[in-house]
Amino acid sequence: MKYRAICFDFDYTLGDSTDSIVAGFQYGFTRLGWPAPDRETVRRTVGYLLEDAYTLLTGDRDPEHRAAFRPLFLEASMERQRRETTLFPGAPELLRELKARGIGLGIVSTKRSDTLEAILENRGVLGELDLIIGSDRVKRHKPDPEGLLAAMSRLGAGPEETLFCGDTVLDAGAAQNAGTEFAAVLNGTTPASAFREWPHVHIAPDLWDLKRWLEEQ
Repeated sequence: MKYRAICFDFDYTLGDSTDSIVAGFQYGFTRLGWPAPDRETVRRTVGYLLEDAYTLLTGDRDPEHRAAFRPLFLEASMERQRRETTLFPGAPELLRELKARGIGLGIVSTKRSDTLEAILENRGVLGELDLIIGSDRVKRHKPDPEGLLAAMSRLGAGPEETLFCGDTVLDAGAAQNAGTEFAAVLNGTTPASAFREWPHVHIAPDLWDLKRWLEEQ
């Protein structure tokens, strides 16, 4: 395979935490005096840093209000995310095959690292990953390349040897900024058309398709 390292976003790339995320947004918003957002409104913000998602939906840029949202969100959602999050069809098989082929595997996500580790352990695939870089392990978030650059350094792979797979244009931007190749996965709310203006090597409708495509690389 041409890639020595493959990194993934998590939400709507490998896994689905929708119910618990929506619960966290609705609880946090109502505690802060905002109307509870509906499910589809919340889904369109998945992949953004929580504070940025709060501002996107409210227009409120007050630093104190932005900071107050995170602990409220986590109060309602953190344990539910760890218990209830599911992996998309094909995710375990994809990770296990890539691991068996000797590819370095990582996750670069805006979800907290400890939450990701708990989810992946509950789903029996934590051992397939070589590293996890969540929002708590970087200072600058996607599309900034900090997380991807740290992952490549730890995996011992250069940008030309690395593929980043994600479901949003934030992920596409991070790959471009890090100099890696990018594959889009359409498990989320971003349509294929949105990725056509970004450099990419593949657009996968699901993880089974991504697995088949990687088998040919």
